[in-house]
Amino acid sequence: MRDVRSPERLLDQASFFLHRDPAKIPETHRAVMRGLHDSIDVLKDKRVMIVDDDIRNIFALSSLLEDQSMIVVSHDNGRDAVRYLQTQPDIDVLLIDIMMPEQDGIDTIREIRKIRACRDLPIIAVTAKAMKGDREKCLEAGAWDYLSKPVDTGLMIGVLRAWLRR
Repeated sequence: MRDVRSPERLLDQASFFLHRDPAKIPETHRAVMRGLHDSIDVLKDKRVMIVDDDIRNIFALSSLLEDQSMIVVSHDNGRDAVRYLQTQPDIDVLLIDIMMPEQDGIDTIREIRKIRACRDLPIIAVTAKAMKGDREKCLEAGAWDYLSKPVDTGLMIGVLRAWLRR
């Protein structure tokens, strides 16, 4: 059993398990598989920080991103995330929950943007309770993108690829 979430992955997995010679696969199929492998390489060994007060969300996102060969660093609150980035700004992308106790995600994003080394860090806001105007507030605070929970995994991977390919 294999988990395939796209037609491209299905083609890749089927070709692999059927021992199809790549030279004998139609060019259109080879192009699809090249694109799939190139896009996977975009995420490989990239460092992602997840900031969320719910350990279940951290676990789910970590599992998904580690399957993409990403290196995951996580924090359960914004203050710890800011402290980490002040001393180790070696993160390639940040996923941050907006609804957190003490310091919410919007305030955390504002604090992170004050760190010189993090001014160009792609920040993706993630929230479960999407309120009217939240997207705009997140973008004004310095987020580059916005996703609602429950997170569509395909969409999240696509968003990460787009921002990390730049």
